[in-house]
Amino acid sequence: MNEPMKPSGGVSRGELLRAFDSLLQPERFKDFGPNGLQVEGRERVKRIVSGVTASLALIDAAVACKADAIFVHHGLFWRGQDGRVTGWMKQRLALLLAHDINLYAYHLPLDAHPELGNNAQLGRVLGLSVVAGEAGRFGDNGLGFLGQRTDGAAFDSPASLAEHVSGALGRQVVCVEAAAAAGQPLRRIAWCSGGAQGYFEAAVAAGAQAFITGEISEPQAHLAREMGVTFIACGHHASERYGAPAVASHLASQLDLSHQFIDIDNPA
Repeated sequence: MNEPMKPSGGVSRGELLRAFDSLLQPERFKDFGPNGLQVEGRERVKRIVSGVTASLALIDAAVACKADAIFVHHGLFWRGQDGRVTGWMKQRLALLLAHDINLYAYHLPLDAHPELGNNAQLGRVLGLSVVAGEAGRFGDNGLGFLGQRTDGAAFDSPASLAEHVSGALGRQVVCVEAAAAAGQPLRRIAWCSGGAQGYFEAAVAAGAQAFITGEISEPQAHLAREMGVTFIACGHHASERYGAPAVASHLASQLDLSHQFIDIDNPA
């Protein structure tokens, strides 16, 4: 997904927006912020940089790559935020506008795409296959995935699952084990990237023996112990760094554009 930049005739800003919208179908979602083109840049797009969050560091890196557009999961604008353009918001917008770079952002639509989205790609990285049909999805808009190891085997214990996730993502995870589940192999694994700790009970209702997400809040530790279901928090950023490059790479290939994924480290 880190393709080298290559010459391209490019597409219009509007054509690229229509391609993103056609693939991700943002109209299906009631989201926390605007999906699509968040900041208008130059009319012609030849080079795309993808990343997780539209941080100043990512924008700086995109400028260095001479990108025409940035594609991210976490954009600049969120429902209920302070609308004043000061401080960090001014810095990010000023850099985008000074270099005439388009910013495209898709939140829940990027989580949900069944093949290229954050959850589908997280499952791929973890070696998990989703159960076919409606039984393999849960939560609002079917954002949560339920499945098992691609090789059909079970995880021997919560500790072995935690070790597997940690190794696949390259970071330590938080694992809350339930005493009631001790010694039981884990086959039914649910996952939902990012801050999806609120989906835990829906995952349990769907039949999960373990739930993997990015974050954990105080109530989930108690719920995991009381409900006998393992909870693994692997980091918000770590769980959501696969969808954006998958989508951008897919469309770049279709539209003959250059694409580069830039992963700005984030411990959260």
